[in-house]
Amino acid sequence: MKMDEQDESSNVEDARGSSGFQFRPVHGIGLGTVVVALVAGWALGINPLQMLGLLSGQDSSAPASQSAAPQAPPTDDTQAKFVSQILRSTEIVWGHYFQEMGRAYEDPKLVLFRDSYPTACGLGQQAAGPFYCPNDRNVYLDLSFFDLMTQKLGAPGQFAHAYVIAHEVGHHVQNLLGILRAQGGDRSGANGQSVRTELQADCFAGVWANRSQQERGWRLEPGDIETALNAASQIGDDTLQKRSSGMVVPESFTHGTSAQRVSWFKRGFQSGRIEGCDTFAASAP
Repeated sequence: MKMDEQDESSNVEDARGSSGFQFRPVHGIGLGTVVVALVAGWALGINPLQMLGLLSGQDSSAPASQSAAPQAPPTDDTQAKFVSQILRSTEIVWGHYFQEMGRAYEDPKLVLFRDSYPTACGLGQQAAGPFYCPNDRNVYLDLSFFDLMTQKLGAPGQFAHAYVIAHEVGHHVQNLLGILRAQGGDRSGANGQSVRTELQADCFAGVWANRSQQERGWRLEPGDIETALNAASQIGDDTLQKRSSGMVVPESFTHGTSAQRVSWFKRGFQSGRIEGCDTFAASAP
């Protein structure tokens, strides 16, 4: 994708020089939690479901510790610049969209961290991947996750990375619209609320991709959409479980299958409308 001289967001904070010392597991909503848990479990010989239990907050907790205040990223950090440009693009798209709805959009902050960092949802850890914390309305990202996508998951490319950011911002949109608070019922399994929440964030990422090109003037290159669809496919619950254990356990799904993730991203991209992303109304997502 060609971002050229696109504007950068002023809402990116660099906390990579800070670290937290708490042990409270993160309770945020993240695209990478299942990814890293399954890959790490596969590599270490640990039951991935046990790791998911730890990462989702089924462990003891302790108060958060304080860390040094984040700073703006270095101007010569090309990865941080790209993240900042994508975040700015989401701010423009969703700001305009909320105006169309007669509402005000609140920009989230995106915090870059390394290894671990205390958040309002617990300790953000590299092992959990990128995630959104509804308690402080921040997106948290360890840039090493992009290396994991490229080297371990077969999902390289800038637009695949942009999709990850847009997905997490999609959770922020859900939060502002009251969708996260309205969740109820069974959260687990192939049709659970967690799966529907994640698939809707994928769809919102597609809405962003559709509208951002029109509003910001950057352009997709041949193969860009395919990289995002490949990323969505590579991090589907079924694909990750097959890679980890050779088995698929729908009862443990939290993010949706590869086909579902691809399908909902495409729906958002083709329609460019929130109305096309109602995963909760679908009999089966």
